Amino acid sequence: MSVAETNPPELKFVQANGIQLAYFERGKPSADKPTLLFVHATGFHGRLWDYHAEAFPAHHSIALELRAHGRSENAGFKDWSDFGVDQREFINAVGLKNVVGVAHSMGAHTLLDAAAMTGVFDRLLLLDPTVAEPEAYNDSYAASFGDQLHPAARRRNDYASAEDMLNRLSGKSSFPYFNPRILRDYCQYGLEATESGRYQLCCPPELEARVYMTARTNGEVYNSIRSLDIPVTIVRAKLPDPDAGQDFSSSPTWPELAGEFAQAKDLHWQDCSHFIPMQRPDDVNQLIAQELDAWRS
Repeated sequence: MSVAETNPPELKFVQANGIQLAYFERGKPSADKPTLLFVHATGFHGRLWDYHAEAFPAHHSIALELRAHGRSENAGFKDWSDFGVDQREFINAVGLKNVVGVAHSMGAHTLLDAAAMTGVFDRLLLLDPTVAEPEAYNDSYAASFGDQLHPAARRRNDYASAEDMLNRLSGKSSFPYFNPRILRDYCQYGLEATESGRYQLCCPPELEARVYMTARTNGEVYNSIRSLDIPVTIVRAKLPDPDAGQDFSSSPTWPELAGEFAQAKDLHWQDCSHFIPMQRPDDVNQLIAQELDAWRS
């Protein structure tokens, strides 16, 4: 039995931006400690942060589940800016203050908008944020799919159990990068029961595909980036191989991104895949500890 099962976070719900958002909370806010807000990547869910949140039991922490993910409402969206507005409204509804944000991939991109809109963040740790160069934001990417959906729409979506899912994923695609405990959490908490008694993904594959297809629709994120004047740490994974085509294991982060912030440092983990918090969770926890130490000082 895992630590997460013996000491689980509390699942809560809130109405924000017209939809129901789910989140997992540990501890209570404290005047002398910041709140840790964790935001996951496309196709994942809030319980993937259990390994990290458990490492900081003295801190109030929240792992948000984005719309169409986890236990949040399976609501549609126009583009990635909708996720930022969701997070702004969530932060306002819950009343968060003095926040250190920790986010991965698409979650890191959309947290930037929320940080700029709310002003409650003191520091940000962005793990391979999906932020391309400014020129990449145009209509050509979405148009390249034509009438087809992103391949994520064909993701397997029928399992007998979490153990079945774990057995099927182990050793395949990008999952060998995952820490075993985190891979198990992904399967254990990423499924919901169907009327037939089997299980399906909490993040519907067609909505996951839609997230990928709209990845170049929020060029306004650079307005948020340039308006922020807080310390930001960016961790980038290995650079893409130009001969490999689309590769989920390499970094989607523009290498020059840190230069667009008022205060940012860039860490290039060139031996790591895009799945930084899953592959190197202990190293990520060290970075979180550094952010918390810097907050206190």
